[in-house]
Amino acid sequence: MRNATLPAALAGLLLLTACGTEQAGGGPSAPSAPTAEAAGCAARPGDGSTEDGVALTGTGEAAASGATGGAPRPCAAYTVTGAGTAPFTYTITFQFLTETGQAMASAEETVPAVAPGKTVRRTVTAPELAPGSGAVTRVEVLKVRSVPTAEAPSEAGPCPPSGVRVYADDGDAAMGLRVVGLHLENCGTTPYELNGFPRIGLADENREPVDGIELLQGGEAIAGGTGAEGPARPLVLAPGERAHSGLVWRNTVEAGDPVDAPYARVWAKPGAAPVMVTPELDLGTTGKLGIAPWKKDGTR
Repeated sequence: MRNATLPAALAGLLLLTACGTEQAGGGPSAPSAPTAEAAGCAARPGDGSTEDGVALTGTGEAAASGATGGAPRPCAAYTVTGAGTAPFTYTITFQFLTETGQAMASAEETVPAVAPGKTVRRTVTAPELAPGSGAVTRVEVLKVRSVPTAEAPSEAGPCPPSGVRVYADDGDAAMGLRVVGLHLENCGTTPYELNGFPRIGLADENREPVDGIELLQGGEAIAGGTGAEGPARPLVLAPGERAHSGLVWRNTVEAGDPVDAPYARVWAKPGAAPVMVTPELDLGTTGKLGIAPWKKDGTR
């Protein structure tokens, strides 16, 4: 679920071109020869326009793979250049569109641990299009989210130093009611105790704190029947066990200025290392966010 309104400045468009090879360039945002990371997309250079550290450097077609072959698929070459003073992990959403702007497919790419000033080259390929889909001629950078790598959520891979993985799901939305699940897995070797609600800190598109939002304990403070209800109870997660919490809100807009908070820092319990997730909180003018207590998976 990603329902927050996206600023128009995030839309970077390139016209899809015929197959070719990328030419070498002279700077981090200029087109350059494909590397191992950028293999598989025969792309001509683009204009190198950059949004939030992400530059579309070329578009073209990716060769079909697999024993059965198939039609080539649209692709784009891009770079990510780190900013700030610490490594950031970037999640980029691309859309593949027809000449008239109709979206045929989307793809999400994660580029981990981009160091300040470092430029990483990657490619993205459209998923297989449905039969009868229109011809893709443009690629759009729809959204860029970046979090400090030290606080990046982890759903798989090596266990973080904290011994727990924390991440958010894609959520659900119905009639203006939003619910995003928070998930925690004890991937360490010792029991992990929880007793209460996660601490949440909201942040805007620049990852600056968002103030003035009432953080309420229990999802029933917003709406019942979401699974986010009930009191907090102590629980112990053995290695390999999981727990869930959640965020509940409405995006109603009445008097005043609506509030969007794409980012949220999550502290699983007092003293825990923070994890920054991207629930895309479109809070409208409600000024309220319900937080569910931690519950062991398999309980409501």
